[in-house]
Amino acid sequence: MERIKWEEYFMAQSHLLALRSTCERLSVGATIVKDNRIIAGGYNGSVSGEVHCIDEGCLLEDGHCIRTIHAEMNALLQCAKQGVSTEGATIYVTHFPCLNCTKSIIQAGIKNIYYAEDYHNHHYALELLDQSGIVYKKIPFNPKHVAQYLINK
Repeated sequence: MERIKWEEYFMAQSHLLALRSTCERLSVGATIVKDNRIIAGGYNGSVSGEVHCIDEGCLLEDGHCIRTIHAEMNALLQCAKQGVSTEGATIYVTHFPCLNCTKSIIQAGIKNIYYAEDYHNHHYALELLDQSGIVYKKIPFNPKHVAQYLINK
């Protein structure tokens, strides 16, 4: 039996995490991996203890929800809280990171970004990634293909 590829496995994990999102506008999940081991995961949602967008609506300012912490930041903060190094790690994200998340990913020492969907790919984020030598790659994700592994088990 053929095994699921690492890229599919970690991207599937990010999509599972996105199911926990509390943002009404977009559900995003992120998985940080080092040496083929998951070191953190995150999804976009409110600050701990704060109301959720799904309960009270998004808190919009200039077209952006300011209540939400992005999935990538939640994963990075999880590493910071636990004292886990992200130097040389890879991040799998359901959507291309925003400019602020891109800057944080660079500063955290992550070397690879794999994403499933384009989402307002900011030109300066792309420029920063190119300057930093970080590999970023769109990986097509098909949940039905991944589900076939479960069905065929």
